Amino acid sequence: MRAPLKLYLAGPDVFLPNAAAQAEAKCRLCAEFGMTGIAPFNPDLDMARPAAQLWQEIYADDLRMMRESDAILANLTPFRGASADAGTLVELGWFLGQGKPVFGYSNSAVSFAARSRAQPDDALPGTAIEDFGLADNLMIEGSLTLPLTLPPDGQCRPFDSLEIFQLCLEGIAGWGQGFNR
Repeated sequence: MRAPLKLYLAGPDVFLPNAAAQAEAKCRLCAEFGMTGIAPFNPDLDMARPAAQLWQEIYADDLRMMRESDAILANLTPFRGASADAGTLVELGWFLGQGKPVFGYSNSAVSFAARSRAQPDDALPGTAIEDFGLADNLMIEGSLTLPLTLPPDGQCRPFDSLEIFQLCLEGIAGWGQGFNR
């Protein structure tokens, strides 16, 4: 019998006011699909430590969880801008560099080009906007083991909705049947 696929659940969900509940819900859904969710939520760390120590401990703890994981499932819903969360993208790149499977979903049905056009053009006016009809930057989508899971009806979901996360788990479950660890 194979061990359950261990998924590192990356994303800016850790910044939500209900981060602990969101992490628990995602881990429960993973278990329903026969997988183990590893949420980078660090409640056991001493949050009273000085910031200079705390961020390093969070980083080290997240790296430990990433090493223990077989694959990443990243929430690539746009966060604080036109694209996915920067920290999540670093984690996605780490898994890609390790040769581990990379999966992602987005609750946004708006194209990357449309979101980019809506951003203020203060920093570099007149720069080109990447328009390949993709949901995010081509390097993000190109890194994924399976296509980015998006709302099938073309309608955006709330940031914390788990509906598209669950659809992504269904795809991973089908893919994972042929995966040997």
